[in-house]
Order: sequence, then structure tokens, then C-alpha cells
Amino acid sequence: MTETLKRRLIDQIGDSPTFVAEGSRLTGDLESAGPLVLCGAIRGDGRVAGALRMAVTAQWEGEIHARAAIVAGKITGRLVVEEKLEVGATAVLRADIVARSIAVARGAVIDGTVTVTSGEPVVQFVEKRAAR
Repeated sequence: MTETLKRRLIDQIGDSPTFVAEGSRLTGDLESAGPLVLCGAIRGDGRVAGALRMAVTAQWEGEIHARAAIVAGKITGRLVVEEKLEVGATAVLRADIVARSIAVARGAVIDGTVTVTSGEPVVQFVEKRAAR
């Protein structure tokens, strides 16, 4: 059986994620062995061994390291992504960013340095899916 190629990061998430619900506030460092879905707020550094998915309501202040990331919320600090970073139209990143590849939706705000480690250009796109 052949595996279907999944273009978007959201389609690739298969492990059981850790959730931080909307209205929740965490203070301190966070480590996740798999994917993390953030709808609330975190103040502290983080290491996410899987994909990080930040909703429109999510806020993170600190240094974040993740395998991959989809960001629709707000980040203040530093973001390091080993693979692909997708920045949604509602995202506000006041952070220095390092990622292998980056796709940025029209409307996103990035205030900081952006380093693409693959040498490929930053991809710009228009979001066609509604934010959840």
C-alpha cells in the first residue's frame, strides 16, 4: 500500500497531541514528547518534539523549539522550527524565527529576523480555509 503525500502540516498530525485549552494560562517551561495544540497562553520556554499548532486565541511568550509548526496566534520571543513553519493570516510574531522552510499567509505580522535554513525563499500564500 502506498502512502498518500500530505501537503499541509495539519494533515500530517497523527500522534495524540497535548492540549492547552482556551482560557488556560501556564507559567514555566514546557516539554512535549509529541504534538502540542495551544489555544490558551504560555509564558516560558518550550520544546515540542512533534508539531506545534497554535490557534488564533493562542499566545506564547518565550523561546520555542518545535519539529514543525502552524501558527495562527501570537508569539513573543524566539521560534526555532526544524522543518516547516506555516504562519497563518491572523498570526502576530514579534520574534526571531529560524526554520527549514516557511510559508506566510497574506495578513500575517512578523516583527523580527527570519532565517530559512534550507536556502529556499519564503513562500507567500492566501489562506482559503477558515480559521478554527
